[in-house]
Amino acid sequence: MKFNNNFQLIGKNINIGKNVSIGDRTVVYDNVRIGDNSIIANDSVIGEPVNDYYHNKEYINPETIIGENSLIRSHSIIYAGTTIGRELQTGHRVTIRENSRIGRNCSIGTMCDLQDQVVIGDYCRLHSSVHVGQKTVIKNFVFIYPSVIFTNDPTPPSDVWLGVTVGEYTQIGSGAILMPGITIGKNCLIGAGSVPAKDFDDYSVVMGNPGRRIGDIREVKSRKFDGPYYPWMYHFDRGMPWKGIGYEEWLKKNKADGE
Repeated sequence: MKFNNNFQLIGKNINIGKNVSIGDRTVVYDNVRIGDNSIIANDSVIGEPVNDYYHNKEYINPETIIGENSLIRSHSIIYAGTTIGRELQTGHRVTIRENSRIGRNCSIGTMCDLQDQVVIGDYCRLHSSVHVGQKTVIKNFVFIYPSVIFTNDPTPPSDVWLGVTVGEYTQIGSGAILMPGITIGKNCLIGAGSVPAKDFDDYSVVMGNPGRRIGDIREVKSRKFDGPYYPWMYHFDRGMPWKGIGYEEWLKKNKADGE
C-alpha cells in the first residue's frame, strides 16, 4: 500500500480524477483539479493560498490545475492559480508559486524553486536546485542543469521584474546565472558557470563571466562520433516525443496533424 490515508485535509470544490492517489499529511486547498492517474505524495500542499488569504476575509482561492498522469513527490508545494499540463514529474521539496503555467511532460527536480508568473513550455527538464525568478519564460524542450539561477531585478531591491526568456531546445549548464531581462535564442548552449548579461541569437555557444558568444553550436563536435552533435534533437530521444521515429519524422507528423 503506497499511502495510508492518514491526516489528509481536502478543501471545497475539489475535482479529483480517476485513480488518483493522495499521500498522508497532504493538504489540498479549495478549487483544485487533479487529473486522472496522478499521484500526490506525502506531506505535499496543492493550491497553497496566495498572500491575500491571510488578510482578506472575502478571499476565494484561484483554481489550481494538475494534469493527468502527474507525479508530485513528497514535501512539494504548488500555489493557487497555477496550471500544469499532463505528465509532470517533480522531485522532492519543489515549490511552484502562484499563477505559473507549465506545459506537458515536464520534470522539475528536487529543491527547485519556481517563483510566481513563470511560464514553462512542453518537455522541459529542470534538474535539482534551480531557481526561476518571476516572469521567466522558458519555451519548449529546454534543459536546465543543477543550480542554475534566473534573476529578474536589474536594480535590487526594487519592484521592477524583468524576466529572462529562453528559446526552444536551448541547454543551460550547471551553475549558470542569467541576468534580468535577457533573451536567449533557440538551440543555444550556455556553459556551466556562465553569466549571460545580454541577449544572444539562435545557435550561440555562450561561456564566461560576463557571458560572451564563443561560437556556433552547430560546430560543436561529439566525442562519440565524427561530425557536429548539435542540434541535439537528432542524437537524443530519451523521453522525447520523437523517440523511435526520429526528430525529422516527428516534425513531419506534427505538421501533418496541424500542431
